[in-house]
Amino acid sequence: MQQNKHTRDDAVDTQRWEGLAEIDQAIRDNRLMEYRIKKSWADPWGRKLTILGVSAIVLVFAYLIGASFGMW
Repeated sequence: MQQNKHTRDDAVDTQRWEGLAEIDQAIRDNRLMEYRIKKSWADPWGRKLTILGVSAIVLVFAYLIGASFGMW
């Protein structure tokens, strides 16, 4: 009887810690993403491609906004 009680308590404990493990993984992923962004920005080619990509997106949105107001 005593052994069954411990087994149930262990199952309940693992269910409690699953949510915290997910939060821990999310924190780790966020730190990894920040590291990757900083590393990419330090690379000259990565910086140029980032600036080029963001500029292209901004220009497309500017064109669409201008077209919706009848500027061209």
